This record gives sequence, C-alpha cells and structure tokens, in this order.
Amino acid sequence: MSGGAILIADDHPLFRQALRMAVERVAPGAAIVEAGTLPAAAAAAGDQATPLALILLDLNMPGAVGYSGIALLHAECPDVPILVVSSADAGVAAEEARAFGAVGFLHKGSGLDAIEDAIGRALRGIAPPAPASAMPGDVDAIRHAVAGLTPTQLKVLLAVLDGQLNKQIAHQLGISEATVKSHMTAIMRKLDVRNRTQAALVARSLGLDLRH
Repeated sequence: MSGGAILIADDHPLFRQALRMAVERVAPGAAIVEAGTLPAAAAAAGDQATPLALILLDLNMPGAVGYSGIALLHAECPDVPILVVSSADAGVAAEEARAFGAVGFLHKGSGLDAIEDAIGRALRGIAPPAPASAMPGDVDAIRHAVAGLTPTQLKVLLAVLDGQLNKQIAHQLGISEATVKSHMTAIMRKLDVRNRTQAALVARSLGLDLRH
C-alpha cells in the first residue's frame, strides 16, 4: 500500500461508517478523511497537507450532478485512484465512471468481502479490467475531454448547466467575470464547441446533469 490518507466521500453517515470499517480491515492504521458533500471532498482532495492514497466516492451526494464528482476529484488529484461505490445501475454507470477517471465501480449492494477486496486492489494499484466501450468514438473522445478539464473549468461548466450567468458564476467561485469568460473560452476549445449553450448540451449528453 502506498502512503497517504483514504477519503470516504458519501452523504450517508451509516454507509460512511461501513466503508470506514472496511478500510480499517484492509489498511489498519491508515488515516481516514470523511466528507458528506462534493465541495468538502474537493477541499480534502486539494489539501496538500493531507495527501491521499485512495478516494471512495458516492455519485449521488450534495454538490454533485451525474459524474461530475469523479471528474472534479480526478482533476484535483489525477494520481489518486477513485473507487466509486454507488447505488447507480452498474450496467450504465460503471463504464461512465471509468471514462471520467475512476479506476473501478462497486454497487452499494456488494458484500463486505467484495468491497474490501476492491479497496485492497485499488490501494495496490490494481484496476479491474475495463469493459469494452459501446459508445461511438467521438462520444468517447468528448467524455475524455470533459475529464481533462481543470477543477475550476468543471465548476464553471456545472454552473452553466445550472443556468447561471457569468456574474453569478464569478460571485460563487470568487473570481472575476473576465476570468469566467477566459475559462469558458478554454472549455469551448477543449469540447470543440462554439458557445456556452453547445458546451452545456455536450455536458448534458454525457450525463453530467443526471442524478444517480
């Protein structure tokens, strides 16, 4: 196991406790950080004083829409494996989770042994085999483009999906409107679209505004 803390990001205290028990069995003595919202998880991921070895992430938590939590945390710490543990339909979510940067997907109904095994494998850097993509090549390329956005660019894109204007986004993120426009220009370039409406449509088509 590599050194570092393990982040458990889930808004259900009882499930966080269950995951904590699994982590303690697999990695006794490892530091554990808990977060009940996506902003709290992102803050923990960006905390240079507490480097992470693994992130256990639920998709459906306050502040997250669709797969945005994976994309945001992957952008914050691209070298840290993200293992999704969610009640979402694995038949759909598993491939999407990997496309946005997760190393694996587990359904919350999995047994404790399966969860512990997946945590151990992720800590050892062993990723489960990824299923063959059933998506067209251009869609798959766009998914990876979204996964390649910076944390701030992802926050701007999610705010656009929420219908916010540049002034509102600037206030929410504590940046200037000019900086918001600069980020939007970079987002549109990376997604190969011409305006913010098209950028929102691309993100929506990839499930970034779907609740899981």
